[in-house]
Order: sequence, then structure tokens, then C-alpha cells
Amino acid sequence: QVRVMESGGGLVQAGGSLRLSCAASETIFNSNVMGWYRRAPGKQRELVANITSGGSTKYADSVKGRFTISRDNAKKTVYLQMNNLKPEDTALYYCNTPLRAVFGPWGQGTQVTVSS
Repeated sequence: QVRVMESGGGLVQAGGSLRLSCAASETIFNSNVMGWYRRAPGKQRELVANITSGGSTKYADSVKGRFTISRDNAKKTVYLQMNNLKPEDTALYYCNTPLRAVFGPWGQGTQVTVSS
């Protein structure tokens, strides 16, 4: 089955940390690039960070220095370590490939809520 499954979200106070995980089927994980996206209430979905199969990373300006994306190829899992969380990081977080991000489908996502 071709799918992704996100986990690790929760409720945290501002300044806290969370680690998100994305377990992907082999077909998806073998894509060159995997990314974390988020959709905040009333806003469009945006790219948070992505990572290539070779480990190169890219981050949105709003999370640089606070979030770290990584991948474990043996476990076919992508992680997002989020530190110094802010209320504006509150969103539903998803992982996907760039192609599936355009055409779908999406997983169920994992909710991150940061209280002030």
C-alpha cells in the first residue's frame, strides 16, 4: 500500500519541543525528496522543510534554526525535530513528496498546538 503515516504531534507550551515522525511506504520513501508541510487554521498549506535522499536540507525562513529534518533510510522514516516552538507553529503537519504535494493524496497529518 502506498501511503504515509505522520505521528508525534501534541500540545506543548511555547518554547517547548516536539519530534514528528513520518513512516512511508517504500515506493514513497524512495523518492528523492521528502518534505514536511503544515496548514495553519485559515491559511494555505506551506512547505516547512525538505530533505533529499543524499541528506541535503532546505527550510522555510520561519523555522530556520529551530527545526531539523532528518531521515532514517533503514526505517523508511522522516523526522522533524521542532525546538523553541512558538504559537504561530500551531498547525496540522503532513509529510509528502513534492509530486504528491501537488497532485495528492495526503496522509491524515499530525496536529501540533503551541500554547502561549
